[in-house]
Amino acid sequence: MTASIHIRPATTADLPVLRQFEQGVVTTERPMDPTIKEGPVNYYDLPAMLASPDVQLLVAELDGHLIGSGYARIEKGRLYLKHTHHAYLGFMYVHPAHRGKGVNRLIIDNLTAWARTRNITELRLDVYQVNESAIRAYEKAGFTRHLITMRAPVKG
Repeated sequence: MTASIHIRPATTADLPVLRQFEQGVVTTERPMDPTIKEGPVNYYDLPAMLASPDVQLLVAELDGHLIGSGYARIEKGRLYLKHTHHAYLGFMYVHPAHRGKGVNRLIIDNLTAWARTRNITELRLDVYQVNESAIRAYEKAGFTRHLITMRAPVKG
């Protein structure tokens, strides 16, 4: 199935569909995160991402239709880490009709190749602890569980 899927850099012409994908991410994550505001939410400054030399925003295309997205953003590593920079992956979205077909893996592979051209040796991403299907997909792509972020509301 994945042979006819084309992975390419996103363009400004893709913005309307990318905004729909963004809302798909928000809709998926809202039940997992009680801190997300009600109503319309935007996670990404998509035009700025497209213009940044430190971001590679990719889309997956099948038969002329966008079916997925993901980005890698070069970030400075913390001073105490072995790596000076890493690529942070985000906006990993696959249209529900195309999930389970390897689209996410194709996007990750292409983002990894881009990171390699930038001399990056470490990839990072965040995933909700309760999102077991995403965790399994990332583990298949070579990621390991590394750190858990914890939160607590300040009670007054």
